[in-house]
Amino acid sequence: MKFPQNFIEEVKYRNKIEDVISSYVNLKRAGSNYQGVCPFHSEKTPSFTVFPNTETFHCFGCGAGGDVISFIMRAENLEYPGAIEFLAKRAGLQMPETGESGETVKRTRYYEMNREAARFFNRCLSLPEAEEARKYLASRGLSPAAVKRFGLGFAPNSFDALRRHMHNLGYGDEELKTAFLCGKSERTGNYFDYFRGRIIFPIIDNFSNVVAFGGRALGDGKPKYLNSSDTPVFKKSRTLFALNFARNACAESLILCEGYMDVIAVNMAGFPNAVATLGTALTTEQARIMAKYTKKVILSYDSDDAGVAAAKRAIPILTDAGLEVKMIRMEGAKDPDEFIRKYGPVRFKTLLDDSRNKMDYLCDAVLKKYNILIPEEKIKAAEELCAMLCEIYSDVEREIYLMRICERISIDPQNMKRDVARQMRLRQKKENDDMKRKIVSESLGYGDRVNRDFVKNAKAARAEEAIIGILLLRPEFTADIRKGKISLAEDDFITEFGKRVFSALVSFEGHFDIGILSETFSQDEVSRIVKMQVDRNKLTRNDLSVLLDHIRTLKNESAYRPSDDALDDIKNLINKKKK
Repeated sequence: MKFPQNFIEEVKYRNKIEDVISSYVNLKRAGSNYQGVCPFHSEKTPSFTVFPNTETFHCFGCGAGGDVISFIMRAENLEYPGAIEFLAKRAGLQMPETGESGETVKRTRYYEMNREAARFFNRCLSLPEAEEARKYLASRGLSPAAVKRFGLGFAPNSFDALRRHMHNLGYGDEELKTAFLCGKSERTGNYFDYFRGRIIFPIIDNFSNVVAFGGRALGDGKPKYLNSSDTPVFKKSRTLFALNFARNACAESLILCEGYMDVIAVNMAGFPNAVATLGTALTTEQARIMAKYTKKVILSYDSDDAGVAAAKRAIPILTDAGLEVKMIRMEGAKDPDEFIRKYGPVRFKTLLDDSRNKMDYLCDAVLKKYNILIPEEKIKAAEELCAMLCEIYSDVEREIYLMRICERISIDPQNMKRDVARQMRLRQKKENDDMKRKIVSESLGYGDRVNRDFVKNAKAARAEEAIIGILLLRPEFTADIRKGKISLAEDDFITEFGKRVFSALVSFEGHFDIGILSETFSQDEVSRIVKMQVDRNKLTRNDLSVLLDHIRTLKNESAYRPSDDALDDIKNLINKKKK
């Protein structure tokens, strides 16, 4: 069931787009608009623009766009109903009873299902068969308070213990499978518990909803950790373990650990600003989520080679998200959990206070690989360090670290500076060449994932986009089309995407709102539609004569549109000539 239009309008009226987005992005006034660094892709020069007059946003870098509803869908990883509910709560509005769509009911059911599963696992931790799990947790120094705080549990070593419990509560096998609480055998078709004989770590979102689970094997079970895959309420790449605790204590910094046990140990030692990724390498989405809550991240990864490699991968991702990155040097322990158990919270705080900057850490990692007393190895070390310096955006910061590195490896700074400048010129040339190819490709419609028909007739597709952009800016023209004063029909459009957008525009009788599109169009499609509006808004003329010119162009192209058989004949002829 759809939300009433007047309710959507009230939600948007109470949630001014510039106010909502400013809580995620540092916006600065730019004329009548606002600009900031895009929260949806890595950039250093602001290309993200908010247009208060049209209540839309658009990033000229990655192309993301929409209204305040679209923004919340992207920023909070929510479907359309969830974004409406999020904004309604923010504005203190009561959700209408008729507005609870099937999608909202579905998400609510998955939240309830996961909560019941978490309760089941937690109760099972006190069963006799969970003695080994309790001993393991005690051996790792986890108190009953830690178990309770993080809702830890135990999955019995049974193929149907959880299934039977969930069946009694009215949940079916298919929805349990979708929630990754059950699996299904390809050979027999039988359903089975996904987590078996494991310590369970519930994953909780910022709204206190249980969205997923992680399971640690006991003994030598493989894999050591088993994690939920993506579900309707969980995206692994956009979720951080224990952020529900850390977000209220991370104004100064976040401590990024590798695993669940490290986070729990750090948290219980008095540092509630610790989080971890969920069994995967750090993603750009996770980095941007952290940037919403803090400006500094302290990497507290394992001290082994794998931990160092993971840290080296994470540093540029965090830096691109605009975060200051620090590293802790752990000696005498392989991870934060072991360090705290051996040396205590006070020593760990000293580690945090003495954390090193990223360049010192990376430089140490390079110099460990090479013996710089050997000329060949010194050259290789210098090349790696030169590449690292090229990644630094600030000229001043690059100069400071260049001098420090040259002092450590006894190289003339002027020589190193010339090498860095040469590499940066080569990189810039490659970026420029790539950008030129991208612009040409986009202008011809190649690789267009939103409007796949664009490449078939670029001239007609551009006319369609111009028409739609003008109609978005001048809704009175849409009313004239409905009344027959302007001759334009869905069949005049050549691309399927253009037809869908035009149909949505003319079918809406009242005041058209871009936010409504998010109900039936994907976020990439909404972004493309907003771009059409933004492109037309930059032009000085969007009057009736301009609209009619584009309509004539479209109709002329539509009249001479070849049939599918003719297109196949042309393709076959081209293939024959190639051969």
